[in-house]
Amino acid sequence: MKKVLYLVLPLFLLGCFGYKELPVEYDYSYKGRFDKYNSYDFIQSNALQGSDTTLVRASIEQHMKFLGYKRKKRKPDLLLNYALYVDSLYFRGYDQPDINEWMKRKDRDMEYNQLKFGLSNGTLLIQVFDRKQNTSIWQGYATDEYDRLNFNNYQEVRNAVKSILNKYQFFADGFVEEQKKKADQIN
Repeated sequence: MKKVLYLVLPLFLLGCFGYKELPVEYDYSYKGRFDKYNSYDFIQSNALQGSDTTLVRASIEQHMKFLGYKRKKRKPDLLLNYALYVDSLYFRGYDQPDINEWMKRKDRDMEYNQLKFGLSNGTLLIQVFDRKQNTSIWQGYATDEYDRLNFNNYQEVRNAVKSILNKYQFFADGFVEEQKKKADQIN
């Protein structure tokens, strides 16, 4: 047993240290009902093709599953979109309170303070739309360093997606309670 532990522990630790948090910005809508969603699907009109889209989509799916969201083809709560911008661009964002602080009071009448960001080559953008409201409720994007990423490398793509989606920290509605029930049944 000790031999197995000595073999497995270093591999586990290497996996933990292989993740590098990248600098990310995000914006959100005050209309978002972030504690009420439990299903998602992807917008079908994504322009990315080939291995770029496969790796990005697989990484997003893995993260959404971790948060307890179920992929649902008919009438999902959320629609996800992602895009890789090859050229530099200016992007409109907003100066807002931290989303977790905002969730404590959910002031839907707050003012939006618009900002413009200069984004470098290779920016990955992930957007989350509320299907029923037909509006974007959250978007996360890189602020720099993406020009050094290889989007054909699974580890780098996973790190980029994880860095962005780590800012979307909402478990699916009912997921935490479901996990507690399962844990109680085991004990």
